[in-house]
Amino acid sequence: RIVLPDNGRQCKDWKQASAFYSRNRIRTTKYTWFTFLPQNLLGQFRRLSNLYFFFLMVLNWFPQVEAFHREITMLPLVVVLLAGMIKDAIEDYKKYQYDKTINFTKTRVYDK
Repeated sequence: RIVLPDNGRQCKDWKQASAFYSRNRIRTTKYTWFTFLPQNLLGQFRRLSNLYFFFLMVLNWFPQVEAFHREITMLPLVVVLLAGMIKDAIEDYKKYQYDKTINFTKTRVYDK
């Protein structure tokens, strides 16, 4: 909170202070349009099961170790990653909508 004295310079000081501090808005979303893919993939590969499927997929690309077709070993990892991405995108969009309704609600300011 910023308290400014009313000595004629209030408008100038308020413009400087409001430019320096962030807006009074709620933002609980985790991603933006640009950071969704890298942050989500980083979060997905923190799970041990996803790393295991990724290791099997990379291992299967070597002809000496190839047990299945390359596309078949990619399928479980891609399905799990896509399902996680869709779930995270829906949750983040719901958070965005809720933040938007909270930020645009009217409030009353009481002044003595």
